[in-house]
Amino acid sequence: MRTDPSSLGLVHATLGLALVLSAGCGDKDGDTGSAAGGSGDTGASGTDCADGLCIVSGTLTEDQVWTADNAYLLRGGVFIGDDETTTTLEIEPGTVIYGESSTDGMLVIRRGSQIFAEGTAEAPIVFTSSKNDGSRARGDWGGIIINGRAPINACASDEGAVCEAFGEGGTGYYGGDDPTDSSGSLQYVRVEFAGTLVSPDNELNGIAFQGVGSGTVIDYVQVHYNADDGIEFFGGTAQASHILTTGIGDDNLDWTDGWQGRVQYFIAAQAGDNGDNGIEADNNGETNEAEPYSSPWISNVTIIGSPDSDASDVGILLREGTKGHITNAIVAGWNDACLDVDNDVTFANADAGELSLSYTTLDCGAAFEDDEEQAWTQTWFEAQAGNGSASTGVSSTSWAPSSQIPGQDPSAWDGFFEAAAYQGAIGSEDWTAGWTVGLDVSN
Repeated sequence: MRTDPSSLGLVHATLGLALVLSAGCGDKDGDTGSAAGGSGDTGASGTDCADGLCIVSGTLTEDQVWTADNAYLLRGGVFIGDDETTTTLEIEPGTVIYGESSTDGMLVIRRGSQIFAEGTAEAPIVFTSSKNDGSRARGDWGGIIINGRAPINACASDEGAVCEAFGEGGTGYYGGDDPTDSSGSLQYVRVEFAGTLVSPDNELNGIAFQGVGSGTVIDYVQVHYNADDGIEFFGGTAQASHILTTGIGDDNLDWTDGWQGRVQYFIAAQAGDNGDNGIEADNNGETNEAEPYSSPWISNVTIIGSPDSDASDVGILLREGTKGHITNAIVAGWNDACLDVDNDVTFANADAGELSLSYTTLDCGAAFEDDEEQAWTQTWFEAQAGNGSASTGVSSTSWAPSSQIPGQDPSAWDGFFEAAAYQGAIGSEDWTAGWTVGLDVSN
């Protein structure tokens, strides 16, 4: 559960010096191909390997296999595919990929292309900062962006037209009309110290799933110490399980633009120095009634704030017209409140039964946000099955409750969900063991 990246034995002894030298080659202010320049493309394209280090840049339109006997440096925006033809990136278990901090390195999978990053518990695939151990921090590099062709609601398209949008930080077009679209597979993947600031109020997420379809496999993924959101779903129908976010600088799990996916087993553990919400759930900020509505199904969640600091905000924030169903959740240690519900369309969805929160235990100083909707939120929460407030024993260093709290069986929803009739993300077996890092690993 507390694996240190240096203990993986995956990087050659000479790589540290090579990374320091290569990281100094870019001029962040003058490199027009960096994410700061808007295009995210360095101009030059290709993979240049020498002495166990491969420097990757630009747009790659030939299939790639990245192997564990090399380390990979993302120089500026690295784009897989050209949004027309199909390009495949395969990454072997145990491979380490570094985002170059001086050029805002990031990895973008364009529509129609695929990534197969399939690690194992013994040999996870690690994306991290090019800076040396001890010097890494949130925002050192860009992160991972995956663009798909599943439906979104982020544009005012003509009736019958396919909606598509352009991603933050020059990360390309996403959206389409294929809810089962596949962008590949992420399994046993860890993303660390990403989320570079592209422009004011425009930071990259650890992993952005933009219009990603349900054919994509997302299982056993950690985002660690990201500057902006840990994971954000921009529309689409992506489904994910065994997700961990630690030390995130903004929201841990964020959705918007009509996301209609599924999640089972999600843990968020907030650090004491920075952070915002555990879940921030939106439909569409400009048009709360935009269709398709955000309406995910989520089960077995543990969301942990940092009660001894001013960093954490609200455990679950439901707003801007989201629909959806959350069950079997533990929400603990959030400074402002465990739960907040905002905006008239959101209330209407809840009153209609299209937004629900059940079999959930709140364990915060204030269960509900102290605002004019507090009474409504409390009444709505307490009217649903299995809900209440109690001490759970979870903390930023202990993610399982002191004793198991009964929940409902989410497998009755559909075949995506396993039978796990308990509250929280961890049952009898700790699925985070061996391949993740904890809050004590901060650089």
